[in-house]
Amino acid sequence: MPPPSSSAWDDFVRQHPAGHFLQLSAWAALKTAHGWNSVLSTQTSGTGIVSGAQILLRHLPAGLGAIAYAPRGPVVDWGDKALTRAALDGAAATAKSAGAFALVVEPELLDGGLDLRGDNLIPLDFTVQPPRTIWVDLAGDEAAVLARMKQKTRYNVGLARRKGVTVRPGSAADSAAFGALMRATAERDGFSIHPAAYYADALRLLGDDAALLLAESEGETLAALLVVACGQRATYLYGASSNTHRELMAPYLLQWEAMRWARARACATYDLWGVPDADEAALEAGFEARHDGLWGVYRHKRGYGGQIVRHVGAWARVISPLRWRAYEAARRLRKTHGLAA
Repeated sequence: MPPPSSSAWDDFVRQHPAGHFLQLSAWAALKTAHGWNSVLSTQTSGTGIVSGAQILLRHLPAGLGAIAYAPRGPVVDWGDKALTRAALDGAAATAKSAGAFALVVEPELLDGGLDLRGDNLIPLDFTVQPPRTIWVDLAGDEAAVLARMKQKTRYNVGLARRKGVTVRPGSAADSAAFGALMRATAERDGFSIHPAAYYADALRLLGDDAALLLAESEGETLAALLVVACGQRATYLYGASSNTHRELMAPYLLQWEAMRWARARACATYDLWGVPDADEAALEAGFEARHDGLWGVYRHKRGYGGQIVRHVGAWARVISPLRWRAYEAARRLRKTHGLAA
């Protein structure tokens, strides 16, 4: 049987309960355009694809070779042990054929469920994607979604609208403005960003699965975000705001309009994509005093009234133990994992 087409794979991912936009072929194309390679591993039956993984490959320095990474994959029914083992074995075999010394998986699977050690996986002390996030429930009418928000957040959404902030969908022509906002935000808040071309490529390649939304006032762009939908979940992937007119609360109206975009696509949840990896009690106790890392955005994100969830994190299937030990030694020396994705 010939390998499935990209469209067949994407249809499978969008319809699967464990599907995620990071497993779409467009995401692999984006990463391929920016330094990675990609391969697809699938398992099929008479009815079509039953499981699989879109795998990214990164060649590491110092002669370490390639490491394989399946972001939010494999896409499989994790409750089906036989199917899970077949998906992991297939992904590892595909990674090995591509020259990888290990396969790192970061499943779309919430913590507290399955112990993956039985699948020849070892837990890692790092994650590539944020392990803990907030999911906002989009069920009910708009009034119900707003009612679940904290009062101050709901007020700021209305304030931005009353002060004349408007939100419009962007296009490729707005990519430069978005890149400039990202640079301003990175300089202000002290985090690293991708080159401007990366965001333009993301918007182009993700196509109808994504939207660039811009919040404006009197012709000035005050905030912008990139939102991605896959199946019943939309994800706030990238966002930025200007240093001016912050009193207009443009980011609040922008997030609300992104949720409205998600609801129009029949999404059930809106993923705010990353909060500090601490339990809810620690988050609530510490968010007013801490501003490092993701603590700086938790105050804003908590206001949307969502549920804090945690994924199982990153796990590895070691293919070449010798090269894996060399990789681990190099990672400890550099204090990095070399998988920024």
